[in-house]
Amino acid sequence: MQVLLSTYGSRGDVGPMLALAVRLRGLGAEVRMCAPPDEEFARLLAGAGVPLVPLGPPMSTMARPSTADAASRRVSELAALYDTVLAAAEGCDALVATGLAHFASRSAAEKLGIVYRYATFCSYLLPTPHRAPPAQVLPGQRLPAGVTGNRALWELNAQSFNTVHGQALNDHRASVGLPPVTDVRAFLFTGNPWLAADPVLDPWEETGELGVVRTGAWILPDERPLPPEVAAFLEAGPPPVYVGFGSMRGLQDGTARAAVEAARGQGRRVLLGRGWAGLAPVDDRDDCLAVGEVNQQELFGRVAAVVHHGGAGTTTTAALAGAPQVVVPQAGDQTFWAARVAALGVGAAHDGPAPTAGSLSAALRTALDPATAARASTLAGAVRADGAEAAAKLLLETVAQESRIRS
Repeated sequence: MQVLLSTYGSRGDVGPMLALAVRLRGLGAEVRMCAPPDEEFARLLAGAGVPLVPLGPPMSTMARPSTADAASRRVSELAALYDTVLAAAEGCDALVATGLAHFASRSAAEKLGIVYRYATFCSYLLPTPHRAPPAQVLPGQRLPAGVTGNRALWELNAQSFNTVHGQALNDHRASVGLPPVTDVRAFLFTGNPWLAADPVLDPWEETGELGVVRTGAWILPDERPLPPEVAAFLEAGPPPVYVGFGSMRGLQDGTARAAVEAARGQGRRVLLGRGWAGLAPVDDRDDCLAVGEVNQQELFGRVAAVVHHGGAGTTTTAALAGAPQVVVPQAGDQTFWAARVAALGVGAAHDGPAPTAGSLSAALRTALDPATAARASTLAGAVRADGAEAAAKLLLETVAQESRIRS
């Protein structure tokens, strides 16, 4: 059995797909992965022995589209990754896609006639009558304030996908001999998307309209030791506050200073995760240490709280570690995760992407409260870590079933 995994996104997309790759390989499948050619991702896949098929330009160089026209051009670029995905999928029995790779990957799987599954790590874009869609998920496409009713809002959400993405997607499909799609959102997410998120952190209420398949979060155990300087810093005093924004760039000026001042105001030392934003200490005091890419599964179990952007992976890792959280959402699904952290009582949701020392101090007071820590510890025992194994078994069963039907 040969499987292609395809993703175009940040570490939060590549990491879970690698977890699935490792589980699939453990079940006897041959696996390769299309992913951006960032050095970080290449190193990650090489360490796990998973072949990398470079896909598109490095993700760290990509700017977020700010207008509908820019988003449409981006779709043309993403759809043009089809040739790379198609070549990588030759001879494969199944293709699983996530992130922005779905524009090219579903068309490639359709062309080859192989099993295709789309996975998402958060339910916030999946249509449901039980909640409204995000007010704005596409550049230049904001839902009108005068429309009420979740179903009507989701219908407008679908129209926005067609308006922004439809022409570019269908132009490409026509160029490779595939028919047009009339519902872009349904095409991208499919009728049976896999929701690779923990059911406690991201509960999904069945609707009878969309066949969401719950697999649980895809987590790859990390056995790496912490760097010596990080271990020494942790042992030199009480647990610090970790502050990191992962793959986010373009943070508000002064974010690092606000975080350091807020933590110090609560009597805490600080570990700054450099990330793509390049966070750095604001002075030479010995109560602050900047760190690069580290084993967060190990680190988060040894800090007083985690201040982060609200990526699905970071939120889940902190929850598994029992760490209280402060989520400062920057974009996309991060407002969803911020709200979930607050609703579960395991931390605070910061209001907006631009923190000040005062606003972070208030959020940290909530996160550092003993009652919050107790709830975070209890939650850690409820979060599951076997989603990748469940998904791997499900995929192989699906391929076997499809093979029996065809024969």
